[in-house]
Amino acid sequence: MSPLVYYLFTLAFFVFAYCILGWGLNLQFGEGGILNFAYIGFVAIGAYVTGALSLGKPQAGSGQTYIFGLSLPFPIGLILGGLAACVFALLVAVLTFRRLRTDYLAMVLISLSLVLYDVINNFVPLFNGADGLTNVPEPFADTLGLDPNTFVPFFAGVTLVIALIMWWLMSRITRSPLGRTLRATRDDPEAASALGKNVFRYQLTAMLIGSFYAGIGGGLIIEFAGAFNTSAWLPGETFLIFAAVIVGGVGNNKGMILGALIVPVLFTQLPKFIPDIPGHPGLILNIAAMAIGVLLMFVLWFRPQGVIPEKKRFSRLPAVLVGRRSGSTQQSAPLSTEDTL
Repeated sequence: MSPLVYYLFTLAFFVFAYCILGWGLNLQFGEGGILNFAYIGFVAIGAYVTGALSLGKPQAGSGQTYIFGLSLPFPIGLILGGLAACVFALLVAVLTFRRLRTDYLAMVLISLSLVLYDVINNFVPLFNGADGLTNVPEPFADTLGLDPNTFVPFFAGVTLVIALIMWWLMSRITRSPLGRTLRATRDDPEAASALGKNVFRYQLTAMLIGSFYAGIGGGLIIEFAGAFNTSAWLPGETFLIFAAVIVGGVGNNKGMILGALIVPVLFTQLPKFIPDIPGHPGLILNIAAMAIGVLLMFVLWFRPQGVIPEKKRFSRLPAVLVGRRSGSTQQSAPLSTEDTL
């Protein structure tokens, strides 16, 4: 396989993985209005748990210490990693959602992400501290006899299948009554509560589903890369996914695909393969980071709805207005689903 083809399959994997991550955050932020600045923490939980479950017991002299070590086959470890992110999200939501809203919730969540970072970074027996997990076995590599050149396109295809399944699930969720109620709680939580909707329950549901997507995305990344450490989930990574959601289109799953292609891939992964300028190591990556900031400001100023804006959904059933004075009925235009909970 030529280096160019290998490189293109690598980029394709990151497009699919970041689509999954973006759909999870888009459900929380774009549909539910939850400013989850700790999103990368849930990605990390999914990655660490998936990796630790896929690895065997730590060997003496290997330089690694971690919990689990059950050598579970793919995709059992991946699913359990997503569920672990859900459990962590449940604990966070129960402790914070009932008392905090909007800005205060965002501040607590980003603080929680930093605390989680310090715990995993310093408590070595958990997930090997700052060195992280390495030598995570490649799924199906032994059973199918895959070498590094054939594993990359194979696993990119596996990730595509998983992304299509999760795309279908997310589309069903956002088009369902659950999705309509989430948008109502996002736009006016007081009005939704007055109409009998349990805002906490719906936000909790969005938090759990979105965190499951985060855990699955993180698990796929560690299975593909074979390693994961604390340098891969600094708080800036959360804002990278936020930028992809905003650029692509908040509340639009199709827009997230475009956002994943533009921000995490073209502006983050692509510069990693560009040779450094002689005498200026790291300059390319710094320029790419600044370019993301400029792009985000440009989009927020000129097109805040994103490249592909949120689609206005309308009810298929027309509303019938009953005239009280004349006793006649009048058919109105279809109501927006944001107005019909």
